[in-house]
Amino acid sequence: MPDHDDIPDYHGSSVPASTALPEQGSKLNILLVTRGHPFDRDAFFDVFDSNPDIQYSNVEHPAAQFMYNPEMAQKFDCYVQYDMPGVQFGADGPEYAEPPEFYKQGLRAMGEAGCPLVIMHHAAAAWPAWPEWAEIVGGQFLYTPMQSRGVERPDSGYNIDVSHRVSPVMDHPITRGIEPFDLVDEVYLSEVFEDSVIPLFTSNWTFSRDHFYSAANAVVGGQLNSNTGWDHDDGSNLVGWIKAYKNSPLVYLQFGDGPAAYNNPSYRRILAQAIQWASSAEAKAWVLEVNNT
Repeated sequence: MPDHDDIPDYHGSSVPASTALPEQGSKLNILLVTRGHPFDRDAFFDVFDSNPDIQYSNVEHPAAQFMYNPEMAQKFDCYVQYDMPGVQFGADGPEYAEPPEFYKQGLRAMGEAGCPLVIMHHAAAAWPAWPEWAEIVGGQFLYTPMQSRGVERPDSGYNIDVSHRVSPVMDHPITRGIEPFDLVDEVYLSEVFEDSVIPLFTSNWTFSRDHFYSAANAVVGGQLNSNTGWDHDDGSNLVGWIKAYKNSPLVYLQFGDGPAAYNNPSYRRILAQAIQWASSAEAKAWVLEVNNT
């Protein structure tokens, strides 16, 4: 692959629109984007293989970056992201890189064109050197202390295999038929931009420093499950929301770390309904209404 500066913008991308793309049919066509964070592949992909209402194509970074433009996006009903690009872990801690300019331009153009996005779990930690991504998602997980929304913030907290209760907080096509349910999953004490999102789900976990571990202690200091020397103010208990990104409907679901979550029937139903809603005419109409208020 050529250097980023040598790659043309999305209008000049050499990737043909017909490459390995599914035919339009009765099922929703999903582009499933992965890589950048480890996951149980068999258990994860079974969530999508077992959904009778979708067909999906999986693409990984860095090749995925060529798919982010309206010309490619018109072949799909929705992009589902379970990726974490822009973070490279090394012996001295993570290194951060900005996305190439053609990717930024393509993603912005997708927003203008109204292309739906469903963002999952660790994708909130993607592109830490590009603050615009956090604004697109509506929140941000920080592996090390850095600025978020122009303010110096501590590294985020994590806690794996937490047993907590997830509850819907509004009537919406994504929450429909979902009662409060117990989930064993990873939770985050991270940045949530509550002023720019509409809540769908909350957790009954206690989102305070003593119930989480420092991300920096783990990835810089090599100390897993440690909050020694780490301080963090109390955080939001929102674990799912919707928002408008330009003209695009966007869903973020914080839950979904491993097989215990993947195999949970309520999790599967929520994700399926998130994809259905984001891909719908109703979602596009909702974005227009939001943008006109």
